[in-house]
This record gives sequence, structure tokens and C-alpha cells, in this order.
Amino acid sequence: MKETFYITTPIYYPSAKLHIGHTYCTVATDAIARYKRLRGYDVMFLTGTDEHGQKIEEKAKEAGVTPQQFVDEIVTGEGGILDLWKLMNISNDRFIRTTDDYHVAAVQKIFKKMYDNGDIYKGAYKGKYCTPCESFWTESQLVDGKCPDCGREVHDAEEEAYFFRLSKYAKPVQELLESGTFLEPASRVNEMINNFIKPGLEDLCVSRTSFSWGVPVDFDPGHVVYVWVDALFNYATAMGYMNDRYNDLDKYWPNVHHIVGKEIVRFHSIIWPAMLMSVGMPMPQKVYGHGWLVIDGGKMSKSKGNVVDPYVLAEKFGVDALRFFLLRTFPFGSDGNFSNELLINTINVDLANSLGNLVSRTTAMVEKYFGGTLPADRCHDALDDEISAMMKECTEKYAGFMDAFQPHLALEEAFRLIGRANKYIDESAPWVLAKDEANRARLATVLYTLLEAIRSALTMLVPFIPESCAKAFEQIGADAAAQAWEKAGEYGVLPAEVSVHKGETLFPRIDAAAMLAELEAMQEAAKKAALPALEVEPLTEETIDFDTFCKSDLRAVKIKNCEAVKKSDKLLKFTLDDGTGTDRIILSGIHKYYEPDQLIGKTAVAILNLPPRKMMGVESNGMLISAVHKEKGEEKLHLMLIDDAVPAGAKLC
Repeated sequence: MKETFYITTPIYYPSAKLHIGHTYCTVATDAIARYKRLRGYDVMFLTGTDEHGQKIEEKAKEAGVTPQQFVDEIVTGEGGILDLWKLMNISNDRFIRTTDDYHVAAVQKIFKKMYDNGDIYKGAYKGKYCTPCESFWTESQLVDGKCPDCGREVHDAEEEAYFFRLSKYAKPVQELLESGTFLEPASRVNEMINNFIKPGLEDLCVSRTSFSWGVPVDFDPGHVVYVWVDALFNYATAMGYMNDRYNDLDKYWPNVHHIVGKEIVRFHSIIWPAMLMSVGMPMPQKVYGHGWLVIDGGKMSKSKGNVVDPYVLAEKFGVDALRFFLLRTFPFGSDGNFSNELLINTINVDLANSLGNLVSRTTAMVEKYFGGTLPADRCHDALDDEISAMMKECTEKYAGFMDAFQPHLALEEAFRLIGRANKYIDESAPWVLAKDEANRARLATVLYTLLEAIRSALTMLVPFIPESCAKAFEQIGADAAAQAWEKAGEYGVLPAEVSVHKGETLFPRIDAAAMLAELEAMQEAAKKAALPALEVEPLTEETIDFDTFCKSDLRAVKIKNCEAVKKSDKLLKFTLDDGTGTDRIILSGIHKYYEPDQLIGKTAVAILNLPPRKMMGVESNGMLISAVHKEKGEEKLHLMLIDDAVPAGAKLC
């Protein structure tokens, strides 16, 4: 019976078009899954989409569609996530959507099970909430008052909620983290313990009532299950936990390995184990937190000045070249700085010059000197033994690195062998041997040794560039049996009278200057196309004299409090610090654009020397300054907010 291996990527949040950084984790996981299959494991590779939450509900509303329609378009629509995984040749065995009926029903049962065993209780939540991350934070966890994960603004949230007794599991979770290789790289362990467990784990809010797009708590209408409970249990429900759709849990669990980005390690290494302990499930074998692809030191974004659309990059360079670049160039546990220049250089140096040239030169020489089929006569020397020894050594080290989830180091072994084979050509000089018929057996041995080195290297490269390896195996005459992992480190696997079939160049060399110019032009065009269609009020032709303008008393004001005016849909009442020591009240009709709690603590600009004006029974003393425009026909307003370092009362001039 085959040994099982269950590997997962995080389920992706379908809130925007994916860039090449999103494919990094999935391509790496795919390479590990392919390697394990090559080694004879019974592999289950799961990926999917995390489709619930407040952010999805808000984005769907902005788009004028239902949340289900919104996620359907991004997941299954043209150019969506499923299309991208097909493009990138992802070999996942199963794909889960958290909106799948079986998963929704299972999550409801899981939530009730934790409630029944006393690990979920009802309370009220009051604290800081980051909508993009769907995360609650305490004041002490904020960084400069902002979300510690994404750096965005947080807002006060207060609502009835259910809580999970996360604090109950602090000690066993810490023991799990310290016990061995559950969480890697090791640096992540210290980060989780020092930043989250030692300061004191607080119970986790696990339901929401302020929005409805989520798994309903079936025993308490109005509550929906917190998105991370819903999302994390996908790894179990996709194997049949608490549902009848599948029946693979006993087969694949707990031999499960989670490959995740470093920004969600906390959820997978602290919250996830605690919830599994609560329902009585065994722990996963491993959580591996990889780094990000970044541009100029910051998280990847399409506005950074590089082409990062995977469809564009795959079209220009080929899917295999793109897959290879992602895993060859950056240490998997660390951040990697992406650039188009680095991408092109990696393809040219490793794939075109080293691998492609080796395959092309070797098959060309077999055809030129032997008509495409080598004779059986051989004449070995010490150089051949050195190559065969390196084949064995490199494949063994490669396997160790792949088992340790270090694909960049595994690739180094494959290219160490490729580099040695290229050097072997220069050392053995087949073009010199070909001049003398007496050297025919030696020439055949040299070319056979080269074909064997190529075969060994290709076997190691199959998980990374599968389509190109299939073409290269055909070119060197390696049948299915010769491609088996068990044969990768052996010498003498190809038939003695092997026939080659020189085909198309595997990786043509790229004209770097021309390609970079083309990509830069495409990026500029994309930026222009992404600009919104703006309409602004035309400039007024009426002029005022300078002295009249100078009479306007424009000051920086701190927003101490902001609240809606009763019986008014438009007005917000601002309590302001204008630097005089006496609070100033200004009313502004911007409630359509802002909620009161969004503005408290901000620094705005107001004109203060306007005559008082009574609105809805409240006297307003001044006017806040805003900018108004139309975007795609819809009016937009932006309150003028300035650097908080500007003190209250500072005059604008």
C-alpha cells in the first residue's frame, strides 16, 4: 500500500485579480506534490477559495451584484482563479469553495460541536477590527495604531458575538510549537510564541452580527461564523470531516502539510491547532510559512512598475519558465524581490544557456557523428565515473531538500549536475574525438554519459518544468521506464544503442533589452487604462483679489468626536479642537460618504471665520474643506485630511 501525503495551499480570497505573487505558493506546493508522486506516494493536493466575509459583502455591494455572483465571477469566470491554476499547470487533486453546500453544513456542525463541549460561549465584542484581514486586534497588538498584518486602518467594533476559548489552549499550542518541526522555518516559531502566546492569548471572537455573508450559526439566527473558523476547517471538510461528500479523512489525515504565506502563519499555527484540539482531531504534520514576492521591499502590487500579471508573463516567457523562476530564484522561507530583469536573466542563464544548450548540443552531436543512434561499443575513463558519481550524489541531496520543503536548494543540485555535464563536454572535447575513427567507442561513451546526466537532471526538474521535461525526455530517447525516480541516480539506464530526436529549442534565449522595453510599454499602457474616468468641476472664471482671499481663516483642526445628527440622513456633527482650548462644533453634510467612527482622531482643514449657521437646531461655526468629483458618473467626496503631525490651530497659508 502506498504511503499517503496530503498537502494544501491556503484557500485564496477572491477579492481581486491575482498577480504573480499569488501563484508563488501554489506553484511551490504543486512542485512538492509532483515530487511526492514521482517518489511513489499517494498524494492528495488541495487548493480552493475562501469566499465569505465582510470584505466580500462590501465589494459585491460596490459592484452591484450579490456576494455569490461576485465570487463566482472571480473563481470560475474567464481569467479567474480556476483558469489561472490551469494556465500554471497546477496538478491539484481537489478544489474546495467555502460556499460549497457540504462545507457550509459541516462548518455548522463543527461550530455546534465546539459550543456543546464548552469551548464556544456567547459574549460581546468591543475592540479594533481590520476589515481587509477579517481580524480583531487589541490595542497592544496594533502597530502605530494600525493592523499589524497589513498596515491598514482599523476601526472600533462592538457587537454581540460568540467566542472561542483560545486562551484555554495556550499551553498545549506552545508545547506543540516547541516540540519539533510542526512549524517551519524555525524563525516563525519564535515569532508566534514571543508575539502572541507569551503576551497572553485572548479568547477569539468567532461569530459576527454586523454582516450576513457567511456560514449561518444555525442555532442562533443573526450570527454568522467568523471567516477563519470557516476557512481553516476546509482542510478537514474537503476530506469528508462532518460530511458525506468525501470519505478520505482516515486515509490522508493527519499526514497533512500546510504551505502558507507568512502573513497567515498565526492562524494556521495557533488558532488552527487549538480548534483541532477542541474537536479532538490529530495535529497536522507541518505548517510551512513561506515568504512573499516583493517589489522594491514592499508587498507586490500592480502599481509598482513591473509587469506582474501571470497571464502576460506566461505568454511572453512560457509557463515552465515562469514556474522555474519562482522557485529557482528565491529561498522559499524568505522574501524575494521580484523584477523583470531578474526573471529574464534567470531564464537566459539557467534554462537557455545551461539546460537548453546542453540538451541541444548533445543531441546535435549524436545526430552529426552517429546519425542519431549511438553504437553499443564503449570506452570508459575516470571522467565518466565522476559524472555517474555526481548523478547519485545530486539526486540524493535533491531528495533531502525537497523533503525539507527547500525547492530552491533542490534545484541547485539539478543545476550542479547540469553545470558539471557542460564542463565535461569541454574536458572530453567530442569534436576532437570525432576526427579519428579509432576514437569512435570513446566518442560514443562521452555522448552516452552526457545523455545519462541529462536524464538524471531532467528527472529532478520534472516537478518544476513538467512540459519541457517531457519534450526533453523524448529528444534524448528516454522512455517512461527511464524517467522513473528510482533510476534517477543510476548510470546505464538508457539503452546502449539509444536514439535521439533533436527537436525544437527548449528555451530560446531572450533579447533582454527588447523584452524589457516591451514590458515597460505594456506596464505604462496598463496604468493608463486603469485610471478611472474622472469628471471635475470646470475652473471658475470669476476672480477674487488677494486681500479678500487672505481674509479666509483656514486652520488645521483635530476631530475629537463625530456623530450623526438625529433626523438627518446627511449631517454629521463634528467636535473639533481648533487650538483655542474651546471645542468648536461644525456640521457637515458628508454622512453619505463617511461613517462617524472613520474620522475620529483625524486632522482636517476648516475655514473658521464664517458666520454661525443653525442646522437641525444645532449651531455650526465654520466649514470643513472637502474635494468633490465624479467617477464613472457617481459623485465622490473626499474630506481634506492632513498629516496628524500638524498641530490643531495651525494656519494654512
